[in-house]
Amino acid sequence: MNLPNGELPKLRKKNFPRHIGIIMDGNGRWALQRNLERSQGHTAGLKTAKRIVACASQLGLRYLTLYVFSTENWKRTREEINYLMFLIKKYLKREYDFYRQNKIRVVHSGDIEGLPRPIIRSISEVTRATQNFTGLTVNLALNYGGRDEIIRAFKRAQTDCSRYKEITEKIFRRFLDQPELPDPDLIIRTGGEIRLSNFLLWQSAYAELYFSPKLWPDWNETDLVLAIADFQRRQRRFGGLK
Repeated sequence: MNLPNGELPKLRKKNFPRHIGIIMDGNGRWALQRNLERSQGHTAGLKTAKRIVACASQLGLRYLTLYVFSTENWKRTREEINYLMFLIKKYLKREYDFYRQNKIRVVHSGDIEGLPRPIIRSISEVTRATQNFTGLTVNLALNYGGRDEIIRAFKRAQTDCSRYKEITEKIFRRFLDQPELPDPDLIIRTGGEIRLSNFLLWQSAYAELYFSPKLWPDWNETDLVLAIADFQRRQRRFGGLK
């Protein structure tokens, strides 16, 4: 894959984000605009996700969290949910060569026990098979909700609280789904909506936000470069003074 060039801004290594989260929104609307079934939009969105993961890996990003399926997505039709689960199960294992070639480590965030058993097995197999890869870490937020993660972390902390005199932010972080991942520097949402939709609520306290009007299946490597370039133009003060 060749990265876009030409008139695109040149990215700097100095202020490059370590962790990007993406809310991949717009698959269904993309399909409806083309008189297609919503399932075809999800298939197109999955292909876009692969392109963006490959681009992120080539750019040198260390961590990428993709919002694949939220705890609220169970409200959708049974037909759409079944198709999404079929896609997830099919492509998790099918893309192993892609993970291996790009040294991509796959991890999972979300309530795994709430997923169908075949999906649980596929997640376990892929995370185990890629655990020693040292390139980009892709965190799949699957059956994930930010509030749900905080509640589950609180319950885990409760059972272990006797070890600590008090629960601080640093200690509480240990009970999150992926405590070793740094907080996202940049959160991208496609599809024109301007909200977080329960995504990484604890971790996104000081993330920079980038909203794109383009529907997710229309996204490409150029869009990722432009989003990172926008991030690099911002001044991050974290509540202090520059």
